[in-house]
Amino acid sequence: MKKVRIGSGAGYGDDRIEPAIDLIDGANLDYIAFECLAERTIALAQNEKKQNPESGYNHLLKYRFERILPAIKRHPTKVITNMGAANPLAAAELVQTMAFDAGLNQLRIAVVTGDDISTSMEQFMDEVTMETNHSLADLEKPIISANAYVGAKGISDALDDGADIIITGRVADPALFIGPLIHEFKQSYDNEDFLGQGTLLGHLLECAGQVMGGYFADDDRKNVPDLWNLGFPYADFNGDGSIVMHKLATSGGLLSTETVKEQIMYEIQDPTQYFTPDVVADFSQVQVCQTAEGVKVTGATGHPKTGQLKVSVGYEDGYIIEGGISYGGSTAINRAKLAGNVVKKRIEYLKIPVEELQIDYVGVDSLFHGVLQDQQLPNEVRVHFAARTKTLAAAQEIKREIEALYTNGPAAGGGVRTNTQQIIAIASVLIPESAVHVQHQFLEAN
Repeated sequence: MKKVRIGSGAGYGDDRIEPAIDLIDGANLDYIAFECLAERTIALAQNEKKQNPESGYNHLLKYRFERILPAIKRHPTKVITNMGAANPLAAAELVQTMAFDAGLNQLRIAVVTGDDISTSMEQFMDEVTMETNHSLADLEKPIISANAYVGAKGISDALDDGADIIITGRVADPALFIGPLIHEFKQSYDNEDFLGQGTLLGHLLECAGQVMGGYFADDDRKNVPDLWNLGFPYADFNGDGSIVMHKLATSGGLLSTETVKEQIMYEIQDPTQYFTPDVVADFSQVQVCQTAEGVKVTGATGHPKTGQLKVSVGYEDGYIIEGGISYGGSTAINRAKLAGNVVKKRIEYLKIPVEELQIDYVGVDSLFHGVLQDQQLPNEVRVHFAARTKTLAAAQEIKREIEALYTNGPAAGGGVRTNTQQIIAIASVLIPESAVHVQHQFLEAN
């Protein structure tokens, strides 16, 4: 029975690279996929691209490919990644230069584009956002980006045409894994059950270390061996639609029925309807069991796709100022609360325009806000301030008030740190799939 072996190279934008290289060297992979985009990541990348047209891709792309390319030279493996973010063409051109320098000038590098619909968003300003139930126009904020979550077809088409490395922008996370399966098994995008099975594979692999115990570890209650050396997973997708999950014997972490079940439930609201651009996957009948080979997962199915695509719209939403100061000793919590009150009163006195202010006492009640009682008072505490403002000037005024705690009291505060940054917020809308045109292209050989 035919099988395809796919490894997980990253679960987020700043993930480690060593576990991915271990997989390329030790797992006899057919493919490895690097999933490196979160909701706001591509909006931030679009903002970078506006400042510098040559930027806008994942900032670790060069670092990663410096290590990936020698590994795939040792063990040929096809690479698929959304590290292209807002500028997949520039990312691919950099990778091509690096490949030539590494003596891999035979590699065919493809770019998948079409997800960036920023220039055509005017026609969708009346669409209602998922977050606010108001239209995009009602935001009345400058829009800096609009990227649709596209499906796997651009990837599978590029593989059909002989791609060795594929760099995309905003594709749905499972699409990075569905694309190779469609290509290898010569399946149609009308086969919903196959797409549901591929979506499950992608869901299990897309977060890398999570399914290997990173999401599971909880001290002695849920012990994960050698968490410091956590490996990434790889899986065999079989012709019957079953999935067998594996880990390298040399890596730390834990791959078990329990870790796999937790990952299946991760971010799933309705297991009968997991919406993706390619299919509405159904995980309600999934079975997980331990076998001699690894952890076997079966039973995913699918329903026809909705014909709509989710679009993440990035927009400017003012500024956030964060800061903190620490207090120690027997009266630490009382001085910390006094410091919090001082900053709050100063903001009121100076009439600094603040849209939102939050003051937390880290280590005491910064997460639960009074829900947990009967806590022993600590001998050290850090006050954390966070404020949202419309203007940079207002944020800077609050920053000065936090720093003034050093000499204006209360006593014995130390370790002040502040950070001010522009807020790039996200609004999500649905648009017709027909409004998005995905294509792929190959870079010309040098």
